[in-house]
Amino acid sequence: MEETEFYRNGNVSITNARFIVGSTTYAMNGVTSVKRGQTDPSRLGPIVLALIGLAMVFIAASLLTKAIGVVIVVVAIAWFKAIRPDYIVYLNSSSGESQALTSQDKQYIDDVINSLNKAIIHRG
Repeated sequence: MEETEFYRNGNVSITNARFIVGSTTYAMNGVTSVKRGQTDPSRLGPIVLALIGLAMVFIAASLLTKAIGVVIVVVAIAWFKAIRPDYIVYLNSSSGESQALTSQDKQYIDDVINSLNKAIIHRG
C-alpha cells in the first residue's frame, strides 16, 4: 500500500503508516487513538512577586522603595500573563499511552491530532 501524507510541518510528519516527531517514529498500525492533553504551569512565582511588590508599595517609607514596588508589581503582572499552558499529543496503543509531542501552540497540536485521526481512518 502506498504511503499517503496527511501532515508535514518542521520535524513532524504524518502518513497513513508513520508518525514522525524529530528522530522518533511511531507506527500508525499500532496507534488505536489520539487525544490532546494540557498541563498548566504554576503561577505561584508571579503571585509571590506581586505580593512582595504590593508590600513594598504599602509598607515602604521612601518614595523610591514604593516606586520599585510598583515596578515589581508590573513585572509580576506581565510574567503572569505570559504563562502559557503546554498542549500535548497523547498516543494510545495496546502497550499503553505515550506522550508524543508537546507545544504551547494549541492550534498546532489540534492540527497534528486532526491529521493523526485522518491517518487512522485512512488506515482502516
